[in-house]
Amino acid sequence: MDITHAFFDIGGVLGTNAWDHEQRSRAVERFGLDSEFESRHQEVVGELETGRLSLHDYLESVIFYCPRSFSREEIIAFMFSQSEPFPESLRIARELSRRPGLLLMTLNNESAELNLHRIAAFGLREMFTAFLSSCWLGVRKPQPAIFERALGIVQAQPERVVFVDDREQNLAPAKAKGLRTILFTSPEGLAASFRDLGLL
Repeated sequence: MDITHAFFDIGGVLGTNAWDHEQRSRAVERFGLDSEFESRHQEVVGELETGRLSLHDYLESVIFYCPRSFSREEIIAFMFSQSEPFPESLRIARELSRRPGLLLMTLNNESAELNLHRIAAFGLREMFTAFLSSCWLGVRKPQPAIFERALGIVQAQPERVVFVDDREQNLAPAKAKGLRTILFTSPEGLAASFRDLGLL
């Protein structure tokens, strides 16, 4: 059957991760945060990425629960600065977005504020017709419910959807729901996978 929808992860596929372990480690070094930062982050990251906690309230909980030598604006600017696009991946997405009968959508775990920043910074509105993000769906990958909700929203048959992610643990539940999957390892591999599907 023809593919009608392509779901793309953002972090690790279209650009760098936004606020993953690597980015948080840089923040620890840059701002001199102690080990309590990471433990506090782990306690509330689920709430942040499913839209139940704003970025402001997250920062209050994990960093600004005590006086700091830097401002909220400084840490937010640093968080945003960690997002770098992958030009070749974006070129592939742009080419796919021009294919008649194929709709591109993101399916990612992210807080609303970081998500909106990355959508704008990476120029994603030019290629993607919808943003099926955890902050708006209220559930995160790899929970099966996120795929059920995404399919319900777009009203697509699972076998006509291809999902691209850089983590096997996120692909497994998608496969179980009947979606076709692509493990992202490089832009070259991504292009080859879409060529195999007859979409490039």
